[in-house]
Amino acid sequence: MWCTIIASNAWKQQHPYFAPEHMATTAHTLYPEIDPFNQGWLEVSGGHRIYFEECGNPQGAPVVFLHGGPGSGCNPGQRRFFDPTHYRVILFDQRGCGRSLPLGLTEANATQLLVEDIDQLRTHLGVDRWLVFGGSWGSTLALAYASRHAASITGMILRGIFLSRHSELEWFLHSVKQFFPEAWENLVSPLSEKERQDVMGAYKTRIDSGNVAAARQWNAYESAIMSLLPSATPPRPVEDAVTLARARVQLHYLMHQCFLKETPLLSQVDRFRHLPAIIIQGRYDMVCPPVTAHELHQVWPEAEYVVVPDAGHSAMEPGIIDALVSATEQFKPMR
Repeated sequence: MWCTIIASNAWKQQHPYFAPEHMATTAHTLYPEIDPFNQGWLEVSGGHRIYFEECGNPQGAPVVFLHGGPGSGCNPGQRRFFDPTHYRVILFDQRGCGRSLPLGLTEANATQLLVEDIDQLRTHLGVDRWLVFGGSWGSTLALAYASRHAASITGMILRGIFLSRHSELEWFLHSVKQFFPEAWENLVSPLSEKERQDVMGAYKTRIDSGNVAAARQWNAYESAIMSLLPSATPPRPVEDAVTLARARVQLHYLMHQCFLKETPLLSQVDRFRHLPAIIIQGRYDMVCPPVTAHELHQVWPEAEYVVVPDAGHSAMEPGIIDALVSATEQFKPMR
């Protein structure tokens, strides 16, 4: 069992004693922007239609991107972790998310159904086996998928591990205020003292009634604790319907502990431990603290474990980009 610690060039320059000779001296960056060569909607169960797109090389090594959230969707920047000359990059919006329809629908929307959607999409696109790439909630979904469909997977790249355990939700909703008191105060400021005993329930009531301001406040909380350093780029405006849908779907999943309470993911590792995997974790991740990735690696020592010492949770921090692109490069010979 081993753990690799990698660092971006800026961090190495400040800590030259920490950069052993085997570390890369040139950081990987995102590939150029690309457009899909195929896109559409796939009808799945429960009246849902999931949006999907394919980018890169139509004859390339297939990789499926599982977005975070729950409740978010895929975006053009996520296509850029993969060499478009080598990979056939498949992205999709999960039920109720992004461009999938109906937007924000939480009925017939559970982790086990998403797992089957992934494999239905694989079959629909004529893919035999594919690399699975997922971060944050996407890592949860990737592990759940691997526990059911390991034979369809060539390998896994996981970032910012989230297992949806009570301790993780407790950290996110309460304990993180030790580091981000301002963000936490902004989250609970509209709530009464009684409501603060059930933050998720209080927000779910507001958001289910169509309260856009509450949805924005809920979504802003995670954004405020996402990165090691605050972003210099202001967030892009988001339509009210998308804002509500994201918050509604996320709260639906979190209120149900992501439908994983009866089948905790750490107990499923034997089903997929034979798969090659790279686990990437930001040292200062406040959304999904490193202890979770560490515990996953403890029960899955065969997986490579990479800690990025100058990063938080966001996939778009330089050190995380470097580690993720390095991982996609590492999997190229394993087609």
